Amino acid sequence: MLHTINKSPFSGDTFDTCIRFFQPGDPVLFIEDGVYAVQNGNKFSEVLAGVLQSNPVYALKPDLDARGISELAAGVATVDYEGFVDLVEEHQVNSWL
Repeated sequence: MLHTINKSPFSGDTFDTCIRFFQPGDPVLFIEDGVYAVQNGNKFSEVLAGVLQSNPVYALKPDLDARGISELAAGVATVDYEGFVDLVEEHQVNSWL
């Protein structure tokens, strides 16, 4: 199952809540303000490192660019819109809004 997270972890607990539902191997895609979670060196870096041990983590590049985020936590991959569509086609989606 692909988990998409679009809310900033600094403005709510969506990231913390959805972590409890990840299964090993489930991809996680941060979009919109959710991309703040993958910025290198923030207070969520340790939690994100734990997620990366068992799940692939992606961030939508246009959303990173729009927010001026250029340094990502190690292991986070970026995808463009085409990559986003590919992930959606490959997996059932659970959107954490």
